[in-house]
Formats: sequence, C-alpha cells, structure tokens
Amino acid sequence: MECRVVLPSLQGAAGVGVVVRRPCAAVPVQQAFWRTERRRRPSFVAEPPARCSKMYVPGFGEGSPERKAATNLQHFFNYVAVRVVLAQLESYNREAYFELKEFVSRTSLDDADIFCEKLIRESPRLKGLAMRILEVRSAYVKSDFEWDNLKKLSFKMVDDANTKLMRDYVLEVSHIEDENYNIK
Repeated sequence: MECRVVLPSLQGAAGVGVVVRRPCAAVPVQQAFWRTERRRRPSFVAEPPARCSKMYVPGFGEGSPERKAATNLQHFFNYVAVRVVLAQLESYNREAYFELKEFVSRTSLDDADIFCEKLIRESPRLKGLAMRILEVRSAYVKSDFEWDNLKKLSFKMVDDANTKLMRDYVLEVSHIEDENYNIK
C-alpha cells in the first residue's frame, strides 16, 4: 500500500507542495478503536489536483456527453421498437396496427418516456402495445444492437469526415487542382 504525502515547498510559494509517495504501514486493529477524534489536516497541505486523462467537456451540467448520447440512443431504441411492433401488427392484427399508427401520427416520438407514458394511458389495447414496445426495446438493446459495430462506425465516420474537411481546406488554400474534385 502507498500513501501520498504533500510536503510544503521550500520556495515559499503559497499552496504549492511536493507530492511524495512512501509505503504506508497498516494501522493495527487495537489502535484504530482508541482514536475517536478526527484529525485536522495541517493548513499547509495542499490536495494534489485530480489527474485524469479524460478531456473536460463544458456545457453538460446534467451529466456527461456519454449520458447525453445514451439518452439519445434510448429515444432511438424506442423509435426502433415502435417500428418493429408496427411491422408485426401489420401482418396479423390490422385493427391494432391502425390504432397504433394513428397514435404515432399524433404523438411525438422525440421523448421515449413521454411517448410510452401517453401510450399506456390512452386505452387498454394501447397499454398492451406499450408493454410490447418496452419489451422489444429492452430485447433489442440487450441482444440485437451491435455495439461494437457502432463504435467502429463512429470512429470511421469521424475520421473520414475530418480527412475530407482537411483535404478540402488544403485544396482551397493551396490552389492545387485535384482531378477528383475538379477544382481550378
């Protein structure tokens, strides 16, 4: 086990210290019970800044970019589930198909949870269809959606778009003719 110790700077700069790692000795069990008061940290000890290799992205106070993407994916999975259920109903229950299709035409699919809440409260038949949509959505996310393919496609699409934009910019500023783009 290692402990971090922050030593005050010899240069006298306020709040600046040197972080030193040293081995920690385990506190015996008997000693842990007789120490009941909380120790105050000396005021000269500065907490080392968090070292994180992730990029800070401002503007996501409610979560992270990943959380925002997950929310958008949830809405997309709801859309997919509605399309799957509609396709299933079209072949064996035309009446339920038209009822769900009419509900979809007058209710926005932008927010998956609001859509499903409204669908559940609309009628007993649509309540059953809402449960079916929730089942299909869950099954699709857990077993049918190709998460690895999403990651590969995302990397490829970003790289391809960046390459195209950089190539177009270089061609524009360098006044080089490119037979693929017919730029003069």
